[in-house]
Amino acid sequence: MATNHVMMGRRAFVGGTLATGALAALAACGKKGGSDAGSGAAGDATINFYINNPVCIDPYNTQESEGTQVEYQLFDSLTTYDFEAKELKGLVADSWEANDDATQYTFHLKSGTKFHNGETVTSKSFKYGWERICNPETNPGSPSVISYHLSFVKGYDEMLDGSATELSGVTCPDDDTLVVELTSALADFPYVCSHPALAPVPEAAKDDFKSFFLAPIGNGPFKMDGKWEDGQEINLTRFDDYYGEKAKISAVHFAIQKDMETAYKEFQGGNLDVCDVPVAQVDSAVADRGKSEDGYTMSDGQHMLLGEELSTYYLIVNNTIEPYNNPDFRRALSLAINREAICKTLFKGTRTPADGIVPPAIAGYEKNSWADCRYDKDAAVEILDKLYPAGNDGSRGLKLKLSYNQDGGHKEIMESVIGDLNAVGIDVESDTPEWAAFISSLDSKSYEFGRMGWSADYPILDNFLYPMFNSKSADNKTGYADPEVDEALVAARATVDDAERIKALQAINRKVGDAMPIIPLMFYTHQIAGSDRVKHLYIDPSKHAELGTAELA
Repeated sequence: MATNHVMMGRRAFVGGTLATGALAALAACGKKGGSDAGSGAAGDATINFYINNPVCIDPYNTQESEGTQVEYQLFDSLTTYDFEAKELKGLVADSWEANDDATQYTFHLKSGTKFHNGETVTSKSFKYGWERICNPETNPGSPSVISYHLSFVKGYDEMLDGSATELSGVTCPDDDTLVVELTSALADFPYVCSHPALAPVPEAAKDDFKSFFLAPIGNGPFKMDGKWEDGQEINLTRFDDYYGEKAKISAVHFAIQKDMETAYKEFQGGNLDVCDVPVAQVDSAVADRGKSEDGYTMSDGQHMLLGEELSTYYLIVNNTIEPYNNPDFRRALSLAINREAICKTLFKGTRTPADGIVPPAIAGYEKNSWADCRYDKDAAVEILDKLYPAGNDGSRGLKLKLSYNQDGGHKEIMESVIGDLNAVGIDVESDTPEWAAFISSLDSKSYEFGRMGWSADYPILDNFLYPMFNSKSADNKTGYADPEVDEALVAARATVDDAERIKALQAINRKVGDAMPIIPLMFYTHQIAGSDRVKHLYIDPSKHAELGTAELA
């Protein structure tokens, strides 16, 4: 998903549980959580957790990191990715299998799991939840913007255009069996099903949309305590009838703050247990809180998390106009940019230089897979001298327009990029439109190049490569088109063997990198601090906090 800021974090996968051939998969015992900090009775304690005001905490439109953080605690989907075991596991799904061409999946559910209101979770609960996302009438006038997660499923287009009221590709032979038929092969579909929004929804959601929107009834380790108080707080309490391991803490208080700086002052005052840290405060926070060894787990003396996330910051380039339609020119731009200086100077090491579009936490990541995502001013000059020889004044007669929004620190990043391009003889004009106007210019291809971010929807290589670089994808805003890449991406989606599929996608990634249709700059990292009260907390590369296994001193 292209983002203004990093939106929903997503689970990454390494390997998988799908077998070659029939794609049979027996899910390992599933639960939410990082490393298990130990057993014992659930504690009687509340964790105080900072978030900005969400857009939505109801699965029908859970779209950004704040709302997802809440919804993730309230709902369990079919599958989950266990980062430490490095495999996809079942949550509500006990097991699953697919047909030979990866176009039909059968999920076998754990029997008798419950919603927070006591209603039993069945296959129909998933069917209804998914159709609720696709149905434009779920919230008239404000349809879901995340229905694309189900665009693979038969009947999706008909639901969106109003000619159908159900997903024809989703059937329920019995309460514990969910069958999903796809319009085309997708061997990674069980990973798509780990998305937090693809959760079951109870019958109670049909009664009163507004009430459910403010106080969703889920099937996860925590339930709502009251309703979402807009701009103020969201309170959760432990769900004692949870089918998995009962949470060790008794409650979660999501304290809604207007911005990170305000929240961090509250954290320093002892009023919050978990908080994002402003870049300017990172060094002092590391010294005060202690750096986590793995970057994701808080424990005694290690309360500062700096682990890599599943998001990439890049320059989007219009490949359809001169001079950007020349791959050599795009490569020269990339080589001229000092990514390490940006990360160290502007971000105090809280971001890492990108060596391609795919972040390290994604299975199949290859270091330096995009060879020209490095700083080599001499190599940039050599290419440019062939394309646009410099005159006596050092100028190459080029004046480019770089588009970006000035909030969120983007101005400083882009000024650094402009300085690097000036240094190789390229004149760059700043273009600072409203964000909505820039997004519109991407669709019309009326931009030159500008800043953008991509956050993984699903923990797979495909989620970076197919949406961004398939010529028919609605998310391909560069105009990059290579018939060989298109064909290879479709073939990879139908490759049922995990290792073979990853190998095929790695080759595609390198081929795309040689053309440099975009210019990756940085990978995002956590910058999250915990209080001394936090004995154990795991926050995965998707920024999902595993509060079900959290412990407080």
